[in-house]
Amino acid sequence: MKLLKSVTLILCMTVSGCSTHEDKTLAEAPAAPAAATVDPAWLDSYESRLRTALEGSAFEVERRDSMLVVTAPVDASFNPDRPGMLLPVTLGPITRVAKLVEGDAATAVVVLGHADSSGEVEANRTLSRERAGAVAAIFRLSGLKQDRLLIRGLGSDMPRADNDSKQGRAKNRRVEMVLAPQVTLQTLALQYSQPAAVQVATAKVEK
Repeated sequence: MKLLKSVTLILCMTVSGCSTHEDKTLAEAPAAPAAATVDPAWLDSYESRLRTALEGSAFEVERRDSMLVVTAPVDASFNPDRPGMLLPVTLGPITRVAKLVEGDAATAVVVLGHADSSGEVEANRTLSRERAGAVAAIFRLSGLKQDRLLIRGLGSDMPRADNDSKQGRAKNRRVEMVLAPQVTLQTLALQYSQPAAVQVATAKVEK
């Protein structure tokens, strides 16, 4: 069974049409409802469990308003020779996060791929989408249904550091797993479907 899952994962990460359904879901999402009030106890509980699940890994956990964001740095998470394929060391941590979410029908995940500004804009967007799809494949294998999982490749639209330095570009190459209440999923889908809105929402860039 483990071998079958591994083969499925590899295929999912390398076949270009693997996760097009999520893009369609984003495009067809109805008008977003008003933002829901998030119980602070939900944030406290998940943040604690996420930090335990990711202990010893290169992943980061951050609380942003009503969301929790797990960040996988690309340089420590993806094969440098096959930039859309996860390194084996990342499979355990991502699977533990996926299992936390899979058992809770009230929680959804948005997987966001990010790139630095080097290279062509569309190439960066495509690569960031492939990386997000590779991470999302593990959530699907863990049992998370497609109505609770969205994928988005944002390219270099949301830098978190200055792209003028090697260190800044490394910080910008990342995949973020956004955990949020299921009731806010349509709001997130709309937010990350509009490039202009994404750019306005970008956090202050580190210099």
